Amino acid sequence: MSITPEDAWRVFQTSDCIHTAAAVDAACIRLAADIRPHLAQCNPLVVCVMQGGLVTAGKLLPLLDFPLQQDYLQASRYGANTTGGQLTWLARPAAVLEGRTILLLDDIHDEGTTLAAIVADCHDAGAAAVFSAVLVNKIHDRKRGTAADFVGLDVPDRYVFGCGMDYQGYLRNLPGIHALVDG
Repeated sequence: MSITPEDAWRVFQTSDCIHTAAAVDAACIRLAADIRPHLAQCNPLVVCVMQGGLVTAGKLLPLLDFPLQQDYLQASRYGANTTGGQLTWLARPAAVLEGRTILLLDDIHDEGTTLAAIVADCHDAGAAAVFSAVLVNKIHDRKRGTAADFVGLDVPDRYVFGCGMDYQGYLRNLPGIHALVDG
């Protein structure tokens, strides 16, 4: 289903703000402080999970004040849909993962299915260790995959968008985290 920019604007205007931009920025500072003792001495390869992890990476990378390299991957179960389906790989990291400590950066940990598949793929490629950091963790009882190692904020079990998370391809660029009123 495709929506117009006007539709996206109406969704935003009627949404509930779950976390403000200031709360997101504070969460990124906490995430960096949590990550630093585990990875500062590891020469990590930080891999942004596109597209949602782009905002998280943009906010978090400048706060990781130690040597690192970065790359990206793109794997999705959602596309522009609001429900997950089969995992689709669009791009894998260009860097060699063998022997490396990997830090995956993503926007949301929902059920954990996508994260589990990406972590397994990194291990299959020979990564020495794989850590994950997500901006938000959705609170519910449907978790069945890998848990994130580092979490910035919790969100309720509603459809959320902003800070990298989209609503039908729109609204990723919002500085705060919002939820659908009916979801």
